[in-house]
Parts: sequence; structure tokens; C-alpha cells
Amino acid sequence: MRNDAPIASAPPEAPLVEQAYEALRRSLIRCEFEPGQRLRVEELQRRYGFSSSPLREALNRLVQQGFVRTLEHRGFRVAPLSIEGITDLTRVRLLVECEALRDAMRHGDDRWEAGLVAALHALSLVEKRLGTGPVVLDDEWTSRHRAFHLAIYSGCTSPLLTEMVDGLFDQAERFRRFSARLRTTHRAKNNEHQRLFNAVLARDEVQALALLEQHIRSTERNVTTALRTLAAGNSGPH
Repeated sequence: MRNDAPIASAPPEAPLVEQAYEALRRSLIRCEFEPGQRLRVEELQRRYGFSSSPLREALNRLVQQGFVRTLEHRGFRVAPLSIEGITDLTRVRLLVECEALRDAMRHGDDRWEAGLVAALHALSLVEKRLGTGPVVLDDEWTSRHRAFHLAIYSGCTSPLLTEMVDGLFDQAERFRRFSARLRTTHRAKNNEHQRLFNAVLARDEVQALALLEQHIRSTERNVTTALRTLAAGNSGPH
């Protein structure tokens, strides 16, 4: 499982394809491109400073991960964000993440527990500094939030499951960031994470899995509300 945050960059010594991939992936997760926007290679060259070859390879990799769609005439577009999309993503996240968490609680050792304690502490510190603002749009919070959730699953014994969790979390992050721009209320995230942490550390499978499902479904509700609000605004009089 990768431990880098969604906003992390590839190291300068990394191959150009990897650098281009990380740069594009970061921009897509941060919603720097609008859903459905055409991704023209020549424009991406000017924006990121890479040649067309690594950019095309990176775009094809992002197609496989669901962030980008291909066009009939060999072009690319940003994948759409829809209610159907977040519903499907939520369904798959529940299947994969609940199983990964169950496995982690059954097999996680002392090192796993220590990592979980450290991850929650780091997340709590940044949430205290940010107060009641829209934390989901803060890059440091995003990094520590991701680290906390991946720490929970890091005790899982299945490399395939943890890889799937990693990719699904990044897909959800894109939806979260998009919906946060339209949100008018703020969630008490620290309380949610603390309760989940307590249940996981106690290895209470029933409680932990129930709290995880609530956490994932609350993201679905927020995103659905934001997308409906956006659709209603776009369908109004011009």
C-alpha cells in the first residue's frame, strides 16, 4: 500500500512517466479540472512541462484507474462525477474496505496498533489548528486523513485488498473535494475518527464495521446533496 498523500509529488529522480502521472493524478483528485473537461495533450505539456509521450502514458494509466475517460478520436476527458458514480463507488468501498478492516483487526500486531495511534494523533493536531473550517480542502488535513484511514487497513494480510482500498480511497477523495466546495455545513470529523479508532483498537468488529459503514455513507450523502444542488442550479433560469 502506498503511504503518499494524494497531493504528493513524485521525486525528481523518478522516471518522467511517473512524474507526469503523479502530477496529473494530484490535479485530478484536487479537482483542478472540471468533470468532463477535455484534456488536450498540448495544453498539458504547457501546464506541466512534460513531453507528449510521458503525458499520454500517464493519461492511459489514469484511464485504467477511472480518473480519465478516452474519446473515440484518441482524446481524453476528465471522468464525470455523478450520483450514480458515488453510489457505485460506495457499494464497492463497503465491500472492500469492510473486509480489509475485518482482516486487519484479526491480524494486526503491536506495530499496527502503534501506527494507528500515531496517525490519529497527527490528524487530531491538524484538526485542532484548523478549527471549524472546510478541512477537506486543506492539503495537510487531506494528507493526514488519508494516512489515518490507510493505517487502519495496514494490518490487512491481503496485498490485493490493500491495493484496492488505496485506489478506492483516492476515487472517494476526488468526490469529497468536489462536494466540499458546495458544502454549507461542516462535519465533526474528529469525533467520527475517534469513535472508529476506539472500536478498531478494541478489535470490536461489529462496532468498528458499523462505524466504518456510517463514515463511508456520510460521504455518499454529502456528495449526493452537493451534486443535486449543482444540478438544480444549472437547470435554473439563465
